[in-house]
Amino acid sequence: MQRTYQNPVYPDTMADPFVLKHEGVYYAYGTAPGGADGRQIPVLRSHDLVEWEALGHALLPNGAEHYWAPEVAFHEGRFYMYYSSGSAPEGTDQKLRVAVADDPAGPFEDTGGILVPDQLFSIDAHPYRHSDGGWYLFYCVDFLEIEGEQRVGTGIVVDRLVDMRTLEGKPQVVVRPHQDWHVFRKGRTMYGQVYDWHTVEGAFVQTHGGQVYCFYSGGAWERENYGISYVVADHPLGPYRSPEGGHEALVMRSRPGAVIGPGHNSFTTSPDGSETWIVYHAWDVAQTTRRMCIDRLDWEGDRPVTGGPSSGPQPAPAR
Repeated sequence: MQRTYQNPVYPDTMADPFVLKHEGVYYAYGTAPGGADGRQIPVLRSHDLVEWEALGHALLPNGAEHYWAPEVAFHEGRFYMYYSSGSAPEGTDQKLRVAVADDPAGPFEDTGGILVPDQLFSIDAHPYRHSDGGWYLFYCVDFLEIEGEQRVGTGIVVDRLVDMRTLEGKPQVVVRPHQDWHVFRKGRTMYGQVYDWHTVEGAFVQTHGGQVYCFYSGGAWERENYGISYVVADHPLGPYRSPEGGHEALVMRSRPGAVIGPGHNSFTTSPDGSETWIVYHAWDVAQTTRRMCIDRLDWEGDRPVTGGPSSGPQPAPAR
């Protein structure tokens, strides 16, 4: 009998979910309130991507009030958590940091430095190891100038990692907001000025057919225009090009009356390794909270496709 699952796969808040598959076990990290012991970043464990066990909180606090969008990389026997933290209520002072642990469940201890100290705002780090063995870090910063079709707002850049704690310092633009559906908030006051602010964020890379696909989420995270799309390049450092049809989110978008604002995704493989699964957060219709969801990702030629965001019973990941 075919095993099934139904979204969300975890009942509590788990925004910006990232899943690490390590030695056949899945670990999920996300944006959610801290623990009673002061630790931050919830961590879950699963053997099938459907049933999840809470392991507590993974990150030792660094004194900040807000902790966002963790991702974890395993390299040479250690686990590196990339995350942002800050204290301003809307996160305008968030800065990227890295913490290290010997176990995927933590505790992760901050290394004490800021990854991009020259930026007032930096979030959503995505560590990616390319087929050439090199590590790259995709992350978000703010752009305040209109350039051609590029809008003012938050966009994605990429830089080489010299080591797991140090960037080369030569970031290249991956994608800036450039479509109407990328709007975050019109008339937003930022940096002492008022802008029609647009956002693309939450980078995550997949390769297919020798090409580098950088998936991103665009729009306002708390609204129905939030969704997932992508850009494509021949190399992690770009240049990146937008596919046809970018006037809407090509991979996943809200389904009125069922799912609102699916986005900030990661990818992993099924337990048997034969399938690719997209892991993302979404609101229920009442917008109670953002919960972790999964759906299968397939390819039609050079285009990624998914039936998500799903809300009814679906075939479970292959074991």
